[in-house]
Amino acid sequence: MSELAILGGEPVRRKPFPAWPQYSGSDLERLRRTVESRRWGGFPYPTPLAQDFCARFAEMHGARYALPVANGTVSLTAALMAAGVRFGDEVIVPAYTWDGTATAVLAMGGVPVFADVDPDTYCLDVESVRRAITEKTKAVIPVHLAMRFADMDRLMELARARGLIVIEDCAHAHGGAWKGRGAGSIGGIGSFSLQESKLMTSGEGGLLTTNSLEYYEALQTIINCGRASLTDQFGRRFLGLNYRMTDLQVALLFGQLERLPELRERRARNAALLESLIGGLPAVSLLPPQPEMTSPTMYCYVFRYRPEPDRPAPHRDLFVAAIEAEGIPCDGRFYEAVYRSDLFYATPDNCAQLREDYSRCHCPVAERAAYEEAVWLFQFCFLGSEEDIRDIARAIEKVATQLGRLAAADPSLAGVKAMGRAQRARHERNRNY
Repeated sequence: MSELAILGGEPVRRKPFPAWPQYSGSDLERLRRTVESRRWGGFPYPTPLAQDFCARFAEMHGARYALPVANGTVSLTAALMAAGVRFGDEVIVPAYTWDGTATAVLAMGGVPVFADVDPDTYCLDVESVRRAITEKTKAVIPVHLAMRFADMDRLMELARARGLIVIEDCAHAHGGAWKGRGAGSIGGIGSFSLQESKLMTSGEGGLLTTNSLEYYEALQTIINCGRASLTDQFGRRFLGLNYRMTDLQVALLFGQLERLPELRERRARNAALLESLIGGLPAVSLLPPQPEMTSPTMYCYVFRYRPEPDRPAPHRDLFVAAIEAEGIPCDGRFYEAVYRSDLFYATPDNCAQLREDYSRCHCPVAERAAYEEAVWLFQFCFLGSEEDIRDIARAIEKVATQLGRLAAADPSLAGVKAMGRAQRARHERNRNY
C-alpha cells in the first residue's frame, strides 16, 4: 500500500466530485418568468406559485398540506407555536443533531430536554425518550438523521400513550418514507430544511407538512404576520411573525422536486456499492440496514470508526483527516453533542425559562458519535460515477489498513487540531445551517 497522503504520499484522488447545488435551464426559465411577473415576495400567503409547488411536495410525502417558510429553523418554531408549546413546557430532542433543533425550542420559551440516540441509527432512542418524560413534557422532536429514520412506530405509540405531540425534523429526509408513509406525514407536523447543502434547496428556506387542517390553518396565521388562514375554520389567532418564503425561492424548488427521485436513487445505488467495498475493512463498522425505510434517502453517508481496542490506532479526527487528505470530502465532528456545542448559548441568564444550564447533561451514545466514532461522507460525492465510489473506497481502505502507521506517526496535538479546523472550514458550507 502506498504512503498515506497525510504523511506526504500521493493522494488517491485529485479531481473534484459533482458540484452542488445542481440546476438546469428550466430552473433559469422559471426564475426569469418569476422576475418578469414582478411578484417576487411571499404575499399574499401562500402565493399561487407556492400553492402549486406545495401541493406537489405534499403529494410526494403523503401529506394533505404543505407550506413554505423562510428557513428550516423557523419552520420548527412555527410548528412549536402551532402545537401549543408555551413558556416552560418541556420538549424532548435528540442530543446528536444540529443545534437549531434545540434552539428553536428555546426561542419559543420551551425547555429542550436531551435524550440519547440509538447506536445503530444515531436517531432518537425511544427508551431514552421514555425516561425523559415528565409532567411538563409537551412534545418530542425526532430527527431523521443523515441516512436513517427514528423508530416512528414505537415513538408514535409512546406519544399517543403519554399525550405528546410529535414534530418530525425532516431536514435530512426529503423524499424518504417509513413503512410507506412519507417523511413529515407521520407525526403531527413535519419540518424540512432547504438550506444550500440539503437534498432539495432554494439557498435558504424550509417547508412544513401536516395532515391536520387545524395545524395547517394555525401555521398560515403564524407565518403570515397573524393574518387569518385561507379557510379559517378553527379561528385560532397567534402573535404573528413574518416567516414567508419569496416566490424567487419557490421558483427554484420545482426543479429540485422533479430531480429528487432520480438523485435519491443514484445516491442509494452508489451507497450500496460503497458498502460492498468497505464492509470488511479494519475499524469500519457499517450502520445496520433499516428495512422499515421503504423509500431510502441519504443526506450524508455515515459509518462508524471502531478500531480494535488492543491495536494501535489514531483518534477518529486524525482518521478522518487522513481520508480527506486522499481527496475525499468528509467530516468527523459534523455535529457536536448539542449541549456541548459552542453555538448552544443556553443558560438561565439568557433563557428565562431555564432553572439551570446543561453542564450536567450526559448522553453517552451521542458523545461517542460526536467525538469518537461517526464519519460523515457528503451526499454530492454519491452523485457521480462508479469510479468516484471506488475512489472513496480506495481512500478508506488505504487509511484503514495503515492505522498502525498513522498512529505511530504521532503528529502533535496542535497539528491534529489544525487539521480539524481546516477540515471544518472547508466543509462549513455543507453543514446543516
